[in-house]
Amino acid sequence: MRWGKAFVELSKSEHDRNLFDCGEEALNNFIKTQAVKHMQANISRTMVLPSMLPLLNQKYAICAFYTVAPSSISRETLPAQIAKKLPRYPIPVFLLAQLAVHKTFQGEGLGKTSLIRALKYLWDVNQHMRAYAVVVDCLTDSAQAFYAMFGFKRLCEHNGHMRMYLPMKTVAQLFNQP
Repeated sequence: MRWGKAFVELSKSEHDRNLFDCGEEALNNFIKTQAVKHMQANISRTMVLPSMLPLLNQKYAICAFYTVAPSSISRETLPAQIAKKLPRYPIPVFLLAQLAVHKTFQGEGLGKTSLIRALKYLWDVNQHMRAYAVVVDCLTDSAQAFYAMFGFKRLCEHNGHMRMYLPMKTVAQLFNQP
């Protein structure tokens, strides 16, 4: 099985969510039971990288996915040097709520590709609705190491997980934008 060329919005009728397995039960459960509900409630958007060819059930396997949502953080969670330059009300951010790669494709660079596509997607959204940063809550130490490789910095502990952030100024540099 090979993955397709582009990420597309998750479709209940076109994508086989039940076969997805990244090895992390929380992410597997999210794509199987919550992603569509969250999209229907207009609280997040899940983008999937489908297989190139359909399965026997005529649906496409999900090779990787990411979920994004608007969010905010308290300026007090940011380093003091940064916080003092920001207003006292909650700071708008984009939450990279989920990012996962099917076990079959792990180790092939699809995590990096998914992250870059998610950041590009959020950069495009940022042209219309500004946010200070992209934040991510790391479920595991390996996830924390993964995001750190791409410039994410520790922010704070959030719901028992390490929250990391990447300023939109850094994202702009990734895409050679002023």
